[in-house]
Amino acid sequence: MKIFESLSPEWQQVLAEQRPLIERIGEQLARYADARQQFVPAIDNIFRCLQKSPSHIRVIIVGQDPYPNPKHACGLSFSVPLDTTPLPASLRNIVSELKSDVGTSLVEGGDLSPWVSQGVLLMNYVLTTEVGKPGSHRGLGWQEVTSAIVRAVRTANPDVVAILWGKDAQALSGEFAPSNVVAGVHPSPLSAYRGFFGSKPFSQVNARLQASGQLPIRW
Repeated sequence: MKIFESLSPEWQQVLAEQRPLIERIGEQLARYADARQQFVPAIDNIFRCLQKSPSHIRVIIVGQDPYPNPKHACGLSFSVPLDTTPLPASLRNIVSELKSDVGTSLVEGGDLSPWVSQGVLLMNYVLTTEVGKPGSHRGLGWQEVTSAIVRAVRTANPDVVAILWGKDAQALSGEFAPSNVVAGVHPSPLSAYRGFFGSKPFSQVNARLQASGQLPIRW
């Protein structure tokens, strides 16, 4: 599977050093497909999060890996296709905190894609997983690729702000300026009541953006 070619020319240049690894991952995904081991998201959506160039990205929201449900995984961390019902539990909690934090929102249902055009990168730390088996592709090497993506964004925009929910995402905290990290517990039902609700991550991000002279996100 030639997944590297699905990247835009600019991102191919940015990730040139990771090309051998990305191609090896693509070969492994092809073997999974041959063995009828279904994975998500669809091939065309694996790098969907990289719609903007590094210099246009102002916020990165890092997820762990895709939803293990083909109807949910869409290539954007935490987001689902429009009109998805019911929403995944973590996303329900995010939407609840979003409304509590900032009130009105551009989000319809669980589709977070309106944020992307404003420079929000919705990226999972691991970009694929087997259907029904969360975390099953952690050994493929995606973490090296996504860390390189973060470094490219940070180089292009040193004031990029990160939302890092949970231990997996927080492994990337060292890639950002400490003052630009909004970290907390994961929004899953297992931990949301231990500090996620009431944490106001979205208004925190906007405060950090405005402190560096950037426009706030219209959440």
